[in-house]
Amino acid sequence: PGGLGVSTVFATAGFAAVSGASVATAAVFARIAIPEMLKVGYNKQFAAGVVAAGGTLASLIPPSAILVIYAIIVEQDVGKLLLAGFVPGAFSAIVYAGMIITIALIWKNVGPPVSGFTWKERMASLPPALPIMAVVVIIIFFVYNPFGDAWGTPTEGGAVGAFIVFLMALYRGMRFKELKAALLETAKLTVMIFTIIWGVLIYVRFLGFADLPGAFSDWITSLTLSPMLILICILLAYAILGMFMDAIGMLLLTLPVVYPAVMALNGGETISAAESTFGMSGPMCAIWFGILVVKMAEFCLITPPIGLNCFVVAGVRDDLSVQDVFKGVTPFFIADGITIAVLVAFPGIVLWLPSLAS
Repeated sequence: PGGLGVSTVFATAGFAAVSGASVATAAVFARIAIPEMLKVGYNKQFAAGVVAAGGTLASLIPPSAILVIYAIIVEQDVGKLLLAGFVPGAFSAIVYAGMIITIALIWKNVGPPVSGFTWKERMASLPPALPIMAVVVIIIFFVYNPFGDAWGTPTEGGAVGAFIVFLMALYRGMRFKELKAALLETAKLTVMIFTIIWGVLIYVRFLGFADLPGAFSDWITSLTLSPMLILICILLAYAILGMFMDAIGMLLLTLPVVYPAVMALNGGETISAAESTFGMSGPMCAIWFGILVVKMAEFCLITPPIGLNCFVVAGVRDDLSVQDVFKGVTPFFIADGITIAVLVAFPGIVLWLPSLAS
């Protein structure tokens, strides 16, 4: 039970490794996966919830756009942040899969098993997916080569991946009209993101003149609460903010103030692991906190009233309302809560790959 839903989650994770955009992932799989789940008898709300939640994985799995934006704002190593997103992203997918199977086992009519396919037919469906899997592997090896020096920067790796996918699209018969539409959409998105970043850089400069980050850091470190409890309160505040702001806007507006405070809680950006509060060096704390806040931003993509992924899924499907999608994603709030708790309790899950890169 729930097998098709689990397959959808892992497929969204694979697509996220190519697209890097949560909304695009949700939109594509709303068209592809929901009809297939409905054919085998899935509850439509549950099917919509699986796709909307699965789409959020693009926030953590490289090449995540949100992780790159975080790195720009806090001036940290983009490559290590992208590496740090791999294991938490995979762990999130596994927790989602566990939630789907649990729900399907408890409520038999929500996610019935798929029948009628032989192993021969299943194996025959794998070859078309191999090119995309190859692109993911190439990007990973380009940015982080375990056998030697990296072949290029994360930006160059993304460019190589985009060029390979472009060649694949040409081979499969992409027309000039479709290429033009894709280029225009990319240009619009790029202009929007960089306009926002320029605005935030100006905003950060004025915050610096007012010494607001320093004052907030001093206030946070003067509290008598434990540093871990303060960190949990900050994450809960992000969960509440995410109900009323979009993910990127929330991070852009809050990180210039919150990030210095969290670094101060750990002992500073240059602190060693032995002297720190959280048991990790300043740069590693920045990576850990980055994954936590991006996971919170991911969570905000499915929370009402403005969960963007839910609106995208409902917009693609005429037979679904936004209320249906929000009902469908409700169980995944629990899954996200479990994931965040584990990442807070066991920072090594986040820091394992970046520490190897060091």
